[in-house]
Amino acid sequence: MMTQVIMLIMLFFWMLLIFYSILTISGVWYRVRFKKPQKLSNYPSVALLIPAHNEGIVMEDTLRAMARLKYSGQLDIYVLDDNSKDDTAEIAKEFAAVFSRIHYIPVPVSSPSGKSRVLNYGLSISESDYFVVYDADNEPEPDAVELLVEVAEQTKKAAGAVGYVKTKNARTNTLTRMIGLEFQVFQLLMQCGRWQFLKLGSLAGTNMLLRRSVLEELGGYDVNALAEDAELTVRLHAKGYVLPVVPESKTWEQEPEKLTTFIKQRTRWLTGNIYLLEKSFKDLSHWRGKTFFLSLQHVLTYLVFVLVLLFSDIFFIMSVMGMELPNMEAPLLMLWFMSYIVYTAQLLSALVVDRNVSPKNVFFIYIMYFTYAQLFIILLLRSVTVYVWSRLRGNTIAWDKTKRFKGLG
Repeated sequence: MMTQVIMLIMLFFWMLLIFYSILTISGVWYRVRFKKPQKLSNYPSVALLIPAHNEGIVMEDTLRAMARLKYSGQLDIYVLDDNSKDDTAEIAKEFAAVFSRIHYIPVPVSSPSGKSRVLNYGLSISESDYFVVYDADNEPEPDAVELLVEVAEQTKKAAGAVGYVKTKNARTNTLTRMIGLEFQVFQLLMQCGRWQFLKLGSLAGTNMLLRRSVLEELGGYDVNALAEDAELTVRLHAKGYVLPVVPESKTWEQEPEKLTTFIKQRTRWLTGNIYLLEKSFKDLSHWRGKTFFLSLQHVLTYLVFVLVLLFSDIFFIMSVMGMELPNMEAPLLMLWFMSYIVYTAQLLSALVVDRNVSPKNVFFIYIMYFTYAQLFIILLLRSVTVYVWSRLRGNTIAWDKTKRFKGLG
């Protein structure tokens, strides 16, 4: 029986290896061949939505970046103040008094709390052909919105477009540097790979453009979804829409500088994806057409990957300690070795295509599998516990905002 279980794990393991290897190669190919889109003769109107709750510490830097945006059509920027108790309102009002396209909007208090509800309200008070979402700590580059619109308008069946999220504070400490390297893989390489290989894009929660009519067709955001971007991504593809990836559209955002903040943030992300996983098992539309690959990736990532990671660690430790491994035709230590090779190769590839190679970054890449990647096991176990406990008690999991800090500018 043990042999059959191990063989099944190894089968899933090789499926993951092949899948992510293909995505890595496809991502590199798409990234190096990407050319900026052609200019449009007429640019549609865009509403830029910034959900904000106690964001005074970053709001000035964020709105300065928003004021520098260059867009050839009508662009209105809405600061959606979700019951802030700090100076968020004062800062936003000051910018609104100077820049005619910046608007301060207080959001009525209601339940459940969270980003989805705030975005739905922002859509209800604005009028535009498209809307683009930025988190309150984001500083997009001046051409970010225009590039997203140009690609969306020139791609058949596009519901919008997805840009690249970069880490503003990557050099602060070891944690932020590893987060930045991880984002280069999942916000750049994997995104580009999925689009090149499967014509699938994934909303990133920020620096993402959506067509208003499409979201209205889908009934807006799911207010119970903590990972509203992942949940909406599945529904969009289930309806036959696509989300092209635009790596040249860049925004810079803060990432957690303390492990406690990081754990809280990623627990929310993973809990939201567990909610989506449960929803996918109940809704057959999540498994039709290309949406099948998105749902399958969720299952592989949040169910199978953690088992593979655990077993590869166990086999590695057993081997190092000189313990006898189960008798198999294929060496079990290969599980750990190949996991490490593919994980590291993805990071190195992303580093090269993003032109961010340095001795320090390369060093961190070689140790990330032993350190940063292993946190995923703890985070997933914590998220599953939180989610199951909340479901048993019939409670709605509250939105947990990531703590901000004052940047160096």
